[in-house]
Parts: sequence; C-alpha cells; structure tokens
Amino acid sequence: MDWYLAALKNYVGFSGRARRKEYWLFFLFNLLAVFGLSFVDIVSGLYSKSLGAGLFGGAYSLLVLLPSIAVSVRRLHDTARSAWWLLLAIVPFIGPLALVVIYCLEGTPGENEYGGDPKAPAPEAPAYAVPPPPAA
Repeated sequence: MDWYLAALKNYVGFSGRARRKEYWLFFLFNLLAVFGLSFVDIVSGLYSKSLGAGLFGGAYSLLVLLPSIAVSVRRLHDTARSAWWLLLAIVPFIGPLALVVIYCLEGTPGENEYGGDPKAPAPEAPAYAVPPPPAA
C-alpha cells in the first residue's frame, strides 16, 4: 500500500525513475480498486452498459489517470527509455504487449540520463567527530 500512496503523492512527477515494484504494486491496487468500484456500481445500479462504466469506477479512473501516466513514464525512465515510448499503447495488440514487456524489464543499474538508481542504497550521513566536552 505504501508504494501505491507514494505513486499517488508523486502524481505529477514525470521526472526520475520508478522501480518495477512501485509500478506493479500501483497497477495491482488500481486493478483491485476498479474491480471493487465496478461491483459497487453494478450493485447500486449506477453501471451503464452503453458507456461500459459506472459512476464510481469512472470517477476513480479519471482521478488516477495522471498518476498512472506519471508512474508509467518513470518506469520507462528506469529502463532508459523516454516517455515517447508510451505511444506504443495506440498500436493495436502489439503496442500494449510491448509496453508490458518493457515494464517487466529490470531497470538500468546505476545512474542514467533520467536520474539515480532507485534500488541504490541511500547515501550514509557523513560521520562527524563529536567534540570533547568543555574542560571545567
């Protein structure tokens, strides 16, 4: 759940990199939320067959559209690809499948042109010498 909330908090963060874990957990929680809200829409009678969506599911999908794009862009950056690769999604069948394969790839180790490695350990704080107590 922390990864999902982290992606939502960084909803307009198109720069930087996102680990596979961040992307796929965000995707999983979105999928669960859409299924749950679709169930609520169907039970409450708010689901429209002609639109193929319900009130709650549709509203949720609109609310997470920008964070979904942002985390997808950051995931592409982790594999050293630009955001333009998202245009593959408009190619029928092959495009979305290619994006899923790219999202499953391990990120480039070390720093790349989009930022530091998100898997790298945090730098340690510099060790400062503790001054001796004043002489009395």
